[in-house]
Amino acid sequence: MRAFRSTRAVTTSGVRPAAILTDGEMIAAIAEWGQVPESATLYEFGNMVLLPGLVDTHVHINEPGRTEWEGFATASLAAAAGGVTTLVDMPLNCMPETISVAALEAKRAAAHEQAWVDWAAWGGVVRGNADHLHPLIDAGVPGFKCFLIHSGIDGFSWVAEPDLRAALKHLRGSGRPLLAHAEAPGPVETATGEIDRTGGDWRRYATYLASRPDESEVEAIALLIRLAEEFQTPVHVVHLASAQALPLLAEARRRNVPITVETCPHYLWFAAEKIPDGATPYKCAPPIRSAENRERLWEALQSGLIDFVATDHSPCIPALKNRDKGMWNDAWGGIASLGLALPILWTAMQQRGMGGDEGLSRVVEWLSAKPARLAGMTGEKGALEPGAHADFAVFDPESEWTVGEADLLFRHRLSPYLGAGLRGRVLETWLRGERIFSNGTIQGSARGREWVRQ
Repeated sequence: MRAFRSTRAVTTSGVRPAAILTDGEMIAAIAEWGQVPESATLYEFGNMVLLPGLVDTHVHINEPGRTEWEGFATASLAAAAGGVTTLVDMPLNCMPETISVAALEAKRAAAHEQAWVDWAAWGGVVRGNADHLHPLIDAGVPGFKCFLIHSGIDGFSWVAEPDLRAALKHLRGSGRPLLAHAEAPGPVETATGEIDRTGGDWRRYATYLASRPDESEVEAIALLIRLAEEFQTPVHVVHLASAQALPLLAEARRRNVPITVETCPHYLWFAAEKIPDGATPYKCAPPIRSAENRERLWEALQSGLIDFVATDHSPCIPALKNRDKGMWNDAWGGIASLGLALPILWTAMQQRGMGGDEGLSRVVEWLSAKPARLAGMTGEKGALEPGAHADFAVFDPESEWTVGEADLLFRHRLSPYLGAGLRGRVLETWLRGERIFSNGTIQGSARGREWVRQ
Protein backbone atom coordinates (compact mmCIF):
# COMPACT_ATOMS: atom_id res chain seq x y z
CA MET A 1 0.00 0.00 0.00
CA ARG A 2 1.06 3.57 -0.73
CA ALA A 3 -0.09 6.81 0.87
CA PHE A 4 -0.11 10.20 -0.90
CA ARG A 5 -0.45 12.94 1.67
CA SER A 6 -1.13 16.66 1.42
CA THR A 7 -2.66 19.35 3.58
CA ARG A 8 -4.63 20.40 0.49
CA ALA A 9 -6.08 17.35 -1.23
CA VAL A 10 -9.01 18.19 -3.53
CA THR A 11 -11.43 15.39 -2.70
CA THR A 12 -15.09 14.94 -3.58
CA SER A 13 -15.91 16.38 -0.14
CA GLY A 14 -13.78 19.48 -0.63
CA VAL A 15 -10.20 20.63 -0.08
CA ARG A 16 -8.80 19.20 3.13
CA PRO A 17 -5.76 17.53 4.73
CA ALA A 18 -5.90 13.91 3.64
CA ALA A 19 -3.91 10.80 2.84
CA ILE A 20 -4.90 9.04 -0.37
CA LEU A 21 -4.30 5.32 0.17
CA THR A 22 -3.70 3.21 -2.90
CA ASP A 23 -3.60 -0.50 -3.63
CA GLY A 24 -1.79 -1.09 -6.89
CA GLU A 25 -3.39 1.03 -9.61
CA MET A 26 -6.47 2.01 -7.61
CA ILE A 27 -7.42 4.34 -4.79
CA ALA A 28 -8.35 2.17 -1.83
CA ALA A 29 -9.42 4.84 0.67
CA ILE A 30 -9.33 8.54 1.57
CA ALA A 31 -7.90 8.68 5.09
CA GLU A 32 -7.42 11.51 7.55
CA TRP A 33 -4.03 13.20 7.26
CA GLY A 34 -2.63 11.51 10.36
CA GLN A 35 -4.08 8.06 9.70
CA VAL A 36 -1.39 6.55 7.47
CA PRO A 37 -0.92 2.82 8.07
CA GLU A 38 2.55 1.93 9.31
CA SER A 39 2.94 -0.56 6.47
CA ALA A 40 2.27 2.07 3.77
CA THR A 41 5.00 3.75 1.71
CA LEU A 42 4.42 7.47 2.30
CA TYR A 43 4.74 10.18 -0.36
CA GLU A 44 4.57 13.52 1.40
CA PHE A 45 3.57 16.66 -0.54
CA GLY A 46 3.24 19.13 2.33
CA ASN A 47 1.18 22.16 1.33
CA MET A 48 1.28 21.42 -2.38
CA VAL A 49 -2.16 20.75 -3.84
CA LEU A 50 -3.04 17.15 -4.64
CA LEU A 51 -5.50 17.00 -7.54
CA PRO A 52 -7.06 14.10 -9.40
CA GLY A 53 -5.40 13.62 -12.78
CA LEU A 54 -6.90 15.96 -15.36
CA VAL A 55 -9.07 14.63 -18.20
CA ASP A 56 -8.88 16.40 -21.57
CA THR A 57 -11.71 15.24 -23.82
CA HIS A 58 -10.84 17.39 -26.84
CA VAL A 59 -7.43 16.59 -28.31
CA HIS A 60 -6.30 16.07 -31.90
CA ILE A 61 -3.50 13.50 -31.67
CA ASN A 62 -3.52 13.00 -35.48
CA GLU A 63 -1.96 9.52 -35.46
CA PRO A 64 -1.91 7.38 -37.54
CA GLY A 65 -1.44 9.22 -40.82
CA ARG A 66 -0.43 12.71 -39.72
CA THR A 67 2.17 11.90 -37.09
CA GLU A 68 4.31 14.74 -38.48
CA TRP A 69 1.61 17.07 -37.06
CA GLU A 70 1.38 15.32 -33.68
CA GLY A 71 1.45 11.78 -32.35
CA PHE A 72 0.71 9.68 -29.30
CA ALA A 73 4.26 9.95 -27.95
CA THR A 74 4.54 13.73 -28.09
CA ALA A 75 0.91 14.54 -27.24
CA SER A 76 0.97 12.30 -24.19
CA LEU A 77 4.31 13.74 -23.01
CA ALA A 78 2.78 17.22 -23.11
CA ALA A 79 -0.27 15.93 -21.27
CA ALA A 80 1.80 14.32 -18.52
CA ALA A 81 3.77 17.53 -17.97
CA GLY A 82 0.50 19.39 -17.43
CA GLY A 83 -1.10 16.97 -14.96
CA VAL A 84 -3.34 15.39 -17.61
CA THR A 85 -3.63 11.64 -17.13
CA THR A 86 -6.39 10.88 -19.65
CA LEU A 87 -6.86 12.12 -23.22
CA VAL A 88 -9.79 11.54 -25.57
CA ASP A 89 -8.74 11.81 -29.20
CA MET A 90 -10.85 13.42 -31.89
CA PRO A 91 -11.62 11.23 -34.93
CA LEU A 92 -10.82 13.45 -37.89
CA ASN A 93 -7.14 14.39 -38.26
CA CYS A 94 -5.81 10.84 -38.42
CA MET A 95 -5.74 8.66 -41.54
CA PRO A 96 -7.94 6.70 -41.67
CA GLU A 97 -10.45 8.84 -39.82
CA THR A 98 -12.03 7.00 -36.87
CA ILE A 99 -15.37 6.32 -38.56
CA SER A 100 -15.28 2.50 -38.53
CA VAL A 101 -13.98 -0.29 -36.31
CA ALA A 102 -11.17 -0.97 -38.79
CA ALA A 103 -9.98 2.63 -38.41
CA LEU A 104 -10.21 2.34 -34.62
CA GLU A 105 -8.01 -0.75 -34.74
CA ALA A 106 -5.46 1.17 -36.80
CA LYS A 107 -5.39 3.84 -34.09
CA ARG A 108 -4.95 1.23 -31.39
CA ALA A 109 -1.98 -0.22 -33.26
CA ALA A 110 -0.44 3.23 -33.62
CA ALA A 111 -0.79 3.97 -29.91
CA HIS A 112 0.78 0.70 -28.77
CA GLU A 113 3.59 1.33 -26.27
CA GLN A 114 3.72 5.03 -27.23
CA ALA A 115 1.25 6.69 -24.85
CA TRP A 116 2.52 8.13 -21.57
CA VAL A 117 -1.03 8.66 -20.29
CA ASP A 118 -4.30 6.79 -20.69
CA TRP A 119 -6.41 7.59 -23.73
CA ALA A 120 -9.70 6.90 -25.46
CA ALA A 121 -10.97 7.64 -28.96
CA TRP A 122 -14.18 9.33 -29.99
CA GLY A 123 -15.86 7.77 -33.00
CA GLY A 124 -16.92 9.94 -35.91
CA VAL A 125 -20.28 10.69 -37.50
CA VAL A 126 -20.02 11.54 -41.19
CA ARG A 127 -22.35 11.23 -44.15
CA GLY A 128 -23.21 7.62 -44.81
CA ASN A 129 -21.57 5.90 -41.84
CA ALA A 130 -24.63 5.43 -39.60
CA ASP A 131 -24.31 1.63 -39.92
CA HIS A 132 -20.84 1.83 -38.35
CA LEU A 133 -22.05 3.45 -35.13
CA HIS A 134 -23.27 0.35 -33.31
CA PRO A 135 -20.09 -1.62 -34.11
CA LEU A 136 -18.03 1.29 -32.80
CA ILE A 137 -20.14 1.34 -29.63
CA ASP A 138 -19.50 -2.38 -29.21
CA ALA A 139 -15.79 -1.70 -29.72
CA GLY A 140 -15.83 0.68 -26.74
CA VAL A 141 -15.75 4.25 -28.03
CA PRO A 142 -17.19 6.67 -25.44
CA GLY A 143 -19.19 8.74 -27.92
CA PHE A 144 -19.16 10.36 -31.36
CA LYS A 145 -18.03 13.63 -32.93
CA CYS A 146 -19.50 15.41 -35.94
CA PHE A 147 -19.10 18.70 -37.81
CA LEU A 148 -21.96 20.86 -39.02
CA ILE A 149 -19.56 22.73 -41.34
CA HIS A 150 -16.54 21.65 -43.41
CA SER A 151 -14.01 20.20 -41.00
CA GLY A 152 -10.91 21.07 -42.99
CA ILE A 153 -10.40 17.34 -43.61
CA ASP A 154 -11.99 16.07 -46.80
CA GLY A 155 -12.22 12.52 -45.46
CA PHE A 156 -14.37 13.67 -42.53
CA SER A 157 -17.49 15.06 -44.18
CA TRP A 158 -19.74 17.52 -42.41
CA VAL A 159 -23.34 16.54 -41.72
CA ALA A 160 -26.73 18.21 -42.09
CA GLU A 161 -29.99 17.58 -40.25
CA PRO A 162 -30.91 14.33 -42.08
CA ASP A 163 -27.51 12.84 -41.20
CA LEU A 164 -27.87 13.95 -37.59
CA ARG A 165 -31.28 12.32 -37.37
CA ALA A 166 -29.92 9.05 -38.75
CA ALA A 167 -27.08 9.11 -36.21
CA LEU A 168 -29.29 10.00 -33.25
CA LYS A 169 -31.62 7.10 -34.02
CA HIS A 170 -28.64 4.78 -33.56
CA LEU A 171 -27.33 6.57 -30.47
CA ARG A 172 -30.67 6.83 -28.66
CA GLY A 173 -30.55 4.69 -25.54
CA SER A 174 -26.83 3.91 -25.85
CA GLY A 175 -25.70 6.53 -23.32
CA ARG A 176 -23.12 7.73 -25.82
CA PRO A 177 -23.15 11.49 -26.44
CA LEU A 178 -23.03 13.13 -29.84
CA LEU A 179 -20.37 15.86 -29.82
CA ALA A 180 -20.79 18.59 -32.41
CA HIS A 181 -18.66 21.33 -33.90
CA ALA A 182 -21.47 23.87 -33.86
CA GLU A 183 -21.08 26.26 -36.77
CA ALA A 184 -23.73 26.37 -39.48
CA PRO A 185 -22.34 26.83 -43.00
CA GLY A 186 -24.89 29.36 -44.25
CA PRO A 187 -23.80 32.41 -42.23
CA VAL A 188 -20.11 31.60 -42.84
CA GLU A 189 -20.61 31.29 -46.59
CA THR A 190 -22.57 34.55 -46.69
CA ALA A 191 -20.00 36.46 -44.64
CA THR A 192 -17.02 35.07 -46.54
CA GLY A 193 -18.63 35.76 -49.89
CA GLU A 194 -19.23 39.38 -48.92
CA ILE A 195 -15.62 39.77 -47.74
CA ASP A 196 -14.28 38.37 -51.01
CA ARG A 197 -16.70 40.44 -53.11
CA THR A 198 -15.59 43.67 -51.45
CA GLY A 199 -11.89 42.84 -51.48
CA GLY A 200 -11.40 42.31 -47.77
CA ASP A 201 -7.86 42.16 -46.43
CA TRP A 202 -7.24 38.60 -45.20
CA ARG A 203 -4.13 39.66 -43.25
CA ARG A 204 -6.38 41.48 -40.78
CA TYR A 205 -7.71 39.49 -37.85
CA ALA A 206 -10.91 41.52 -38.04
CA THR A 207 -11.51 40.06 -41.51
CA TYR A 208 -11.18 36.50 -40.30
CA LEU A 209 -13.40 37.22 -37.28
CA ALA A 210 -16.09 38.67 -39.56
CA SER A 211 -15.93 35.53 -41.73
CA ARG A 212 -17.07 33.29 -38.83
CA PRO A 213 -19.97 35.29 -37.37
CA ASP A 214 -21.75 34.61 -34.08
CA GLU A 215 -24.87 33.78 -36.05
CA SER A 216 -23.21 30.63 -37.34
CA GLU A 217 -22.80 29.25 -33.81
CA VAL A 218 -26.27 30.36 -32.74
CA GLU A 219 -27.97 28.73 -35.72
CA ALA A 220 -26.11 25.45 -35.26
CA ILE A 221 -26.76 25.29 -31.52
CA ALA A 222 -30.46 25.97 -32.04
CA LEU A 223 -30.58 22.92 -34.33
CA LEU A 224 -28.70 20.76 -31.83
CA ILE A 225 -30.99 21.75 -28.98
CA ARG A 226 -34.05 20.90 -31.04
CA LEU A 227 -32.70 17.45 -31.94
CA ALA A 228 -31.44 16.67 -28.43
CA GLU A 229 -34.90 17.45 -27.08
CA GLU A 230 -36.69 15.42 -29.74
CA PHE A 231 -34.49 12.33 -29.44
CA GLN A 232 -33.79 12.69 -25.70
CA THR A 233 -30.21 11.74 -26.45
CA PRO A 234 -27.22 13.59 -24.97
CA VAL A 235 -25.66 16.18 -27.27
CA HIS A 236 -22.48 18.07 -26.39
CA VAL A 237 -21.41 21.38 -27.94
CA VAL A 238 -17.63 21.49 -28.26
CA HIS A 239 -15.51 24.67 -28.04
CA LEU A 240 -18.25 27.27 -27.55
CA ALA A 241 -16.88 30.67 -28.58
CA SER A 242 -19.95 32.88 -28.94
CA ALA A 243 -21.70 34.20 -25.85
CA GLN A 244 -24.69 35.01 -28.06
CA ALA A 245 -25.66 31.32 -27.86
CA LEU A 246 -25.84 31.35 -24.05
CA PRO A 247 -29.53 32.41 -23.77
CA LEU A 248 -30.54 29.50 -26.03
CA LEU A 249 -28.56 27.08 -23.89
CA ALA A 250 -29.98 28.51 -20.66
CA GLU A 251 -33.54 28.08 -21.92
CA ALA A 252 -32.77 24.52 -23.03
CA ARG A 253 -31.44 23.71 -19.56
CA ARG A 254 -34.67 25.04 -18.02
CA ARG A 255 -36.54 22.50 -20.17
CA ASN A 256 -34.14 19.72 -19.12
CA VAL A 257 -32.87 19.21 -22.65
CA PRO A 258 -29.92 16.76 -22.48
CA ILE A 259 -27.34 19.20 -23.84
CA THR A 260 -23.93 20.06 -22.38
CA VAL A 261 -21.26 22.49 -23.51
CA GLU A 262 -17.54 23.11 -23.17
CA THR A 263 -15.36 26.09 -23.89
CA CYS A 264 -11.58 26.28 -24.29
CA PRO A 265 -8.69 28.05 -22.57
CA HIS A 266 -8.08 30.29 -25.58
CA TYR A 267 -11.61 31.68 -25.46
CA LEU A 268 -11.17 32.42 -21.75
CA TRP A 269 -7.68 33.95 -22.08
CA PHE A 270 -7.32 35.85 -25.36
CA ALA A 271 -9.47 38.63 -26.84
CA ALA A 272 -9.91 39.68 -30.46
CA GLU A 273 -8.86 43.25 -29.73
CA LYS A 274 -5.37 42.08 -28.74
CA ILE A 275 -4.67 39.70 -31.65
CA PRO A 276 -2.20 41.24 -34.12
CA ASP A 277 -2.91 41.19 -37.83
CA GLY A 278 -1.10 38.32 -39.53
CA ALA A 279 -0.61 36.42 -36.23
CA THR A 280 -1.97 33.14 -37.58
CA PRO A 281 -0.92 30.94 -34.60
CA TYR A 282 -4.07 32.42 -33.00
CA LYS A 283 -6.33 31.01 -35.72
CA CYS A 284 -9.02 28.59 -34.59
CA ALA A 285 -12.64 27.93 -35.49
CA PRO A 286 -14.87 29.25 -34.12
CA PRO A 287 -12.62 32.30 -33.73
CA ILE A 288 -11.51 34.07 -30.58
CA ARG A 289 -14.05 36.84 -30.08
CA SER A 290 -14.14 40.11 -28.11
CA ALA A 291 -13.08 40.81 -24.54
CA GLU A 292 -16.70 41.47 -23.62
CA ASN A 293 -17.67 38.09 -25.11
CA ARG A 294 -14.86 36.45 -23.09
CA GLU A 295 -16.22 37.84 -19.82
CA ARG A 296 -19.69 36.51 -20.61
CA LEU A 297 -18.17 33.06 -21.17
CA TRP A 298 -16.50 33.31 -17.76
CA GLU A 299 -19.84 34.19 -16.16
CA ALA A 300 -21.47 31.18 -17.83
CA LEU A 301 -18.66 28.88 -16.69
CA GLN A 302 -18.98 30.10 -13.11
CA SER A 303 -22.75 29.66 -13.14
CA GLY A 304 -22.55 26.12 -14.53
CA LEU A 305 -24.21 26.94 -17.85
CA ILE A 306 -20.88 26.03 -19.50
CA ASP A 307 -20.02 22.63 -18.07
CA PHE A 308 -16.26 22.43 -18.40
CA VAL A 309 -13.07 23.38 -20.25
CA ALA A 310 -11.13 21.29 -22.80
CA THR A 311 -8.11 22.37 -24.81
CA ASP A 312 -9.05 21.54 -28.41
CA HIS A 313 -5.31 20.99 -28.88
CA SER A 314 -5.13 21.04 -32.69
CA PRO A 315 -1.55 21.40 -33.91
CA CYS A 316 -0.12 21.17 -37.41
CA ILE A 317 3.26 21.41 -39.08
CA PRO A 318 4.44 25.04 -38.77
CA ALA A 319 4.32 25.67 -42.53
CA LEU A 320 0.53 25.25 -42.51
CA LYS A 321 0.18 28.28 -40.25
CA ASN A 322 1.35 30.46 -43.19
CA ARG A 323 3.19 32.81 -40.83
CA ASP A 324 5.35 34.33 -43.56
CA LYS A 325 2.35 35.80 -45.38
CA GLY A 326 0.00 35.98 -42.40
CA MET A 327 -3.09 35.27 -44.49
CA TRP A 328 -5.83 34.05 -42.15
CA ASN A 329 -7.83 32.39 -44.93
CA ASP A 330 -4.83 30.23 -45.94
CA ALA A 331 -3.70 29.15 -42.45
CA TRP A 332 -4.61 25.94 -40.63
CA GLY A 333 -7.05 26.60 -37.81
CA GLY A 334 -6.03 25.15 -34.49
CA ILE A 335 -4.32 26.25 -31.27
CA ALA A 336 -1.66 24.12 -29.60
CA SER A 337 -1.98 24.17 -25.82
CA LEU A 338 -1.91 20.60 -24.49
CA GLY A 339 -0.60 20.58 -20.92
CA LEU A 340 -1.17 24.30 -20.31
CA ALA A 341 -4.87 24.34 -19.41
CA LEU A 342 -4.45 24.18 -15.63
CA PRO A 343 -2.07 27.15 -15.20
CA ILE A 344 -3.93 29.19 -17.83
CA LEU A 345 -7.24 28.67 -16.10
CA TRP A 346 -5.78 29.18 -12.63
CA THR A 347 -4.03 32.42 -13.64
CA ALA A 348 -7.19 33.82 -15.19
CA MET A 349 -9.14 32.83 -12.07
CA GLN A 350 -6.67 34.73 -9.85
CA GLN A 351 -7.22 37.80 -12.00
CA ARG A 352 -10.94 37.49 -11.30
CA GLY A 353 -10.65 36.84 -7.57
CA MET A 354 -11.53 33.14 -7.84
CA GLY A 355 -8.67 31.54 -5.89
CA GLY A 356 -8.49 29.66 -2.60
CA ASP A 357 -10.02 26.31 -1.80
CA GLU A 358 -13.22 27.08 -3.66
CA GLY A 359 -11.22 27.90 -6.76
CA LEU A 360 -9.31 24.64 -6.53
CA SER A 361 -12.55 22.69 -6.30
CA ARG A 362 -13.87 24.51 -9.38
CA VAL A 363 -10.71 23.69 -11.33
CA VAL A 364 -11.18 19.99 -10.57
CA GLU A 365 -14.83 20.23 -11.64
CA TRP A 366 -13.93 21.94 -14.92
CA LEU A 367 -10.79 20.01 -15.87
CA SER A 368 -11.37 16.57 -14.30
CA ALA A 369 -14.80 15.57 -13.01
CA LYS A 370 -17.13 16.92 -15.70
CA PRO A 371 -14.98 15.94 -18.70
CA ALA A 372 -14.77 12.43 -17.21
CA ARG A 373 -18.56 12.41 -16.91
CA LEU A 374 -19.00 13.28 -20.59
CA ALA A 375 -16.85 10.33 -21.63
CA GLY A 376 -18.51 7.92 -19.20
CA MET A 377 -15.41 7.65 -17.01
CA THR A 378 -16.99 8.69 -13.70
CA GLY A 379 -15.92 6.31 -10.94
CA GLU A 380 -12.62 5.55 -12.67
CA LYS A 381 -11.23 8.93 -13.72
CA GLY A 382 -11.55 12.56 -12.65
CA ALA A 383 -11.88 12.31 -8.86
CA LEU A 384 -10.00 11.38 -5.71
CA GLU A 385 -12.34 8.71 -4.40
CA PRO A 386 -12.17 5.00 -3.50
CA GLY A 387 -12.35 2.75 -6.54
CA ALA A 388 -10.96 5.34 -8.95
CA HIS A 389 -7.65 5.05 -10.73
CA ALA A 390 -4.71 6.37 -8.71
CA ASP A 391 -4.19 9.31 -11.08
CA PHE A 392 -2.77 12.43 -9.40
CA ALA A 393 -1.35 15.84 -10.22
CA VAL A 394 0.75 17.68 -7.64
CA PHE A 395 0.20 21.39 -8.17
CA ASP A 396 2.01 24.45 -6.83
CA PRO A 397 -0.62 27.21 -7.09
CA GLU A 398 1.83 30.00 -6.22
CA SER A 399 4.62 29.29 -8.71
CA GLU A 400 5.04 32.06 -11.28
CA TRP A 401 6.64 31.35 -14.65
CA THR A 402 6.73 32.39 -18.29
CA VAL A 403 5.90 29.94 -21.07
CA GLY A 404 8.94 29.21 -23.22
CA GLU A 405 9.59 26.72 -26.00
CA ALA A 406 11.24 24.32 -23.54
CA ASP A 407 7.94 24.10 -21.64
CA LEU A 408 6.05 22.83 -24.70
CA LEU A 409 6.43 19.08 -25.09
CA PHE A 410 4.06 18.61 -28.00
CA ARG A 411 5.68 17.95 -31.39
CA HIS A 412 5.90 21.51 -32.76
CA ARG A 413 6.70 24.19 -30.19
CA LEU A 414 4.44 26.76 -31.77
CA SER A 415 1.68 28.29 -29.65
CA PRO A 416 0.14 31.72 -29.03
CA TYR A 417 0.82 31.11 -25.33
CA LEU A 418 4.59 31.51 -25.79
CA GLY A 419 5.67 34.40 -23.57
CA ALA A 420 2.55 34.25 -21.37
CA GLY A 421 3.16 34.88 -17.69
CA LEU A 422 1.34 32.20 -15.70
CA ARG A 423 0.75 31.35 -12.08
CA GLY A 424 0.58 27.75 -10.90
CA ARG A 425 2.62 24.81 -12.10
CA VAL A 426 2.37 21.02 -12.07
CA LEU A 427 5.25 19.48 -10.13
CA GLU A 428 4.42 15.79 -10.45
CA THR A 429 1.99 13.56 -12.33
CA TRP A 430 1.08 9.98 -11.33
CA LEU A 431 -0.73 7.52 -13.59
CA ARG A 432 -2.44 4.54 -11.94
CA GLY A 433 -0.10 4.66 -8.97
CA GLU A 434 3.18 5.25 -10.83
CA ARG A 435 5.01 8.58 -11.21
CA ILE A 436 5.33 9.62 -14.86
CA PHE A 437 6.47 13.24 -14.48
CA SER A 438 8.49 15.05 -11.82
CA ASN A 439 9.90 18.60 -11.76
CA GLY A 440 10.27 18.96 -15.51
CA THR A 441 11.35 15.40 -16.29
CA ILE A 442 9.41 12.46 -17.69
CA GLN A 443 9.76 9.34 -15.53
CA GLY A 444 9.59 5.61 -16.21
CA SER A 445 8.23 4.30 -19.50
CA ALA A 446 5.22 4.84 -21.74
CA ARG A 447 2.62 2.73 -19.93
CA GLY A 448 -0.57 4.53 -20.91
CA ARG A 449 -3.38 2.32 -22.11
CA GLU A 450 -6.69 2.73 -23.87
CA TRP A 451 -9.76 3.35 -21.74
CA VAL A 452 -12.60 1.35 -23.30
CA ARG A 453 -16.19 2.17 -22.43
CA GLN A 454 -18.25 -0.86 -21.50
